[in-house]
Amino acid sequence: MTVPAITLNNGTTIPQLGFGVFQVPPDQTAEVTAKALEVGYRHIDTAQMYRNEAGVGEAIRSSGIPREELYITSKLNNGFHRPDDARRAFDETLTKLGLDRVDLFLIHWPLPTRYDGDYVSTWRTLTEFVDDGRATSVGVSNFQPAHLDRIIEETGALPAVNQIEVHPYFTNEEARAASYRHQVVVESWSPIAQGGVLGDPVIGEIAAAHGKTPAQVTLRWHVERGDVVFPKSMRAERMRENFEIFDFSLTPDEVAAISGLDQGEAGRTGPNPDAFDWIPS
Repeated sequence: MTVPAITLNNGTTIPQLGFGVFQVPPDQTAEVTAKALEVGYRHIDTAQMYRNEAGVGEAIRSSGIPREELYITSKLNNGFHRPDDARRAFDETLTKLGLDRVDLFLIHWPLPTRYDGDYVSTWRTLTEFVDDGRATSVGVSNFQPAHLDRIIEETGALPAVNQIEVHPYFTNEEARAASYRHQVVVESWSPIAQGGVLGDPVIGEIAAAHGKTPAQVTLRWHVERGDVVFPKSMRAERMRENFEIFDFSLTPDEVAAISGLDQGEAGRTGPNPDAFDWIPS
């Protein structure tokens, strides 16, 4: 099954469906990622704070898949926002992945209450990695509209993507709209609200009408809205289920019905980026 590609604002493309390794234990990451690659995933999303980049790299090396067929993303650790720290951390990411280039590298969180509120210099540093050829694209994650507006206004450099929490119970429309206003593609994390939406009767009814599972319908909803999506599973059968979302479509009314489940801030499953300031020990 062919995964659609979305064109980014720098002219490169990104697969619309990826495999996320958040909360995959480091000692199991190589095996789990290898399963995902066997299923057909070619877009892998990791992060320094997941502590499993090395496992992703091992799976890449053992897969035999040509590098040009893979799309690899990682993200900057919250503790390394200062420019020199970010440069060293990026070097370590390449070493752990065993790559000389990543396709996408993101600021994981803006941390507006840390580093004297300076995430602009962090963003400017990431753009260096594109200039020197070690990152094809750079972007941000969990950036609110004001954060996004600020880095673009002060640097003139557009992030390729903004990876934010999006699911039917928290559609995060303001952050999505701000991203698309700047031609920044939205990537959705926690796409099924950590399983929270799977028992919803509206989604269940739509799933029954299509002969699909609630998870497949929810992932298809993300795709219909134009976002990149990262389901995560440790099990090969669930990986395959999540991959099989391109042989059906939702009607505009069905998309609207799922979007109508939005609970606003009450539906958020993760931290609010305006206040989140955690730095791992």
